[in-house]
Amino acid sequence: MQTVAAHASAAASSPVAASWRRCLTLHGLSPEEARTPWRLTESEFRQARARSSVLIEEARGEIDRLFATVGKAGCCLLLTDEHGIALERRGAASDDRDFRGVGLWSGTVWSEASVGTNGIGTALADERPVLILRDQHFLSQNTGLSCTTAPIRDHTGRIAAAIDISTCRDDAGEMTMSILSQAVRDAAARIEAGLFRRAFSAARILLVPVEGRAAPALLAVDRDDLVLGATRAARQVLGLDDRRIATGVAASDLLHEDRAEDGRDLDDAERAALRRVLTRAGGNVSQAADLLGISRATLYRKMKKLSIN
Repeated sequence: MQTVAAHASAAASSPVAASWRRCLTLHGLSPEEARTPWRLTESEFRQARARSSVLIEEARGEIDRLFATVGKAGCCLLLTDEHGIALERRGAASDDRDFRGVGLWSGTVWSEASVGTNGIGTALADERPVLILRDQHFLSQNTGLSCTTAPIRDHTGRIAAAIDISTCRDDAGEMTMSILSQAVRDAAARIEAGLFRRAFSAARILLVPVEGRAAPALLAVDRDDLVLGATRAARQVLGLDDRRIATGVAASDLLHEDRAEDGRDLDDAERAALRRVLTRAGGNVSQAADLLGISRATLYRKMKKLSIN
């Protein structure tokens, strides 16, 4: 039997050490106790999936693509909600017995309170990607697992889900898991971006130029250049929060775009509007004037004033 002291040596680095402390002091768990993940009833599971229906729809294609890459290597994929409830699972039939035995199955709960330190629970608790190798797991019975997990945020920047790759293979070393970790983070970023675009489907989406960030830094902007929403990465970079967004802030101000005085701003906006209408009219001035509800002569005067050829 492994002792708590032996486990503690394996958990010597953060965030594993912090997770172990939570397991011992906050959740009152013991490494040697035999426990499987909490499992939802069929009714509870249906309700959990219904609450996360948009997430599941957005993530399903990404999970399928990721599993097509790693499934033959003896890996299991889980998509969970913010509570660690496994909503979607992908795994090869030949590996089902092993994964079901440790509870890597739909309807189980992989929070730290349920099964101690693990990829999903610790990523959700720390709100960042984690890699948990073998004896870094809190429970002795899970030390045959290696897992890598990335959290997924919703359109407001709050934790909404997690995506996990786990394996029971003995030959899954740290280098292999590190490669899988990058794949998980990339998948999480794409799902997060998809959720954001879905939430602001009628808005213009701007990519905030940021170096060295895997998470998408996106802004949703209305027709007047006012920010409607921002991903977590964009909020951090631009100093945004819900209150500032609700108050109203121009994307051009946030992005420090070079703008002229207010009069020029109005000219630029009018020029852009006229050019759009002319384009829709195929360059036909008379048709464009009709679309704008002004005379042909008035449109010509505006075009001359704004240097539109």
